Amino acid sequence: MYAVVRTGGKQLRVEPGDVVDIEQVSGELGDRIELSEVLLVGGESLRVGTPLVEGARVIATVQGSVKGEKIRIFKHKRRKRYRLRQGHRQRYTQIRIESIEG
Repeated sequence: MYAVVRTGGKQLRVEPGDVVDIEQVSGELGDRIELSEVLLVGGESLRVGTPLVEGARVIATVQGSVKGEKIRIFKHKRRKRYRLRQGHRQRYTQIRIESIEG
């Protein structure tokens, strides 16, 4: 059984036992969270939502917090002596998918 969930503006295909990184959500190590925006549930039969599948949810456990790769942003304007260098590291929450209900 698998599901497609929407979280953090992105869509992920998940199965029970998968460990995935999602954009940071509130929760401590070991907490259970519920992903309720389920777009599709697959298995023996396919259920597609319009836009969400009613009654479906994904239960996950928080495994920890991680940081993504550093992104470097560099802006400049030629002949104006303008240079700007910035960096960014996105924070993610690592979760383990426990079950898919519905």
